[in-house]
Amino acid sequence: MRLVIQRVKNAKVDIDGKTVSSIGKGLLVLLGVTHEDTKETVDYLVKKLCKLRVFEDENGKMNLSIKEVEGKLLIVSQFTLYADCSRGNRPSFVNAAKPDFANELYEYFCEKCKEEQIEVQKGIFGADMKVSLLNDGPVTIILEQ
Repeated sequence: MRLVIQRVKNAKVDIDGKTVSSIGKGLLVLLGVTHEDTKETVDYLVKKLCKLRVFEDENGKMNLSIKEVEGKLLIVSQFTLYADCSRGNRPSFVNAAKPDFANELYEYFCEKCKEEQIEVQKGIFGADMKVSLLNDGPVTIILEQ
């Protein structure tokens, strides 16, 4: 599983010109699933994400977690995080999990984040989404397992 995490002032997902989800201060999480991922993988990464200290404290140091700043999560499934561009110019997506399996783990990931008492907004799995964000910092972190 691969997460691209961006600290944002705000972020939203539009589908067919309509906003389907949006957050203010928080983290935009682009989530990619591969074949070997399990619920244990999700459990580990959710704990890591929720404890990640990427928000500034009163001294301007990145020392606070999303829970401590009462931020929100916008979680968007993105199979292209497993693009393999090592051969040729057209990406191969053989490392991305099949849609049914990926969606199951995506939904499980979102539910586990909610269990951490964090407000979660989501994209629509498999939809043609337009994701907008105002990156704060910019701060972009990659987590994977």
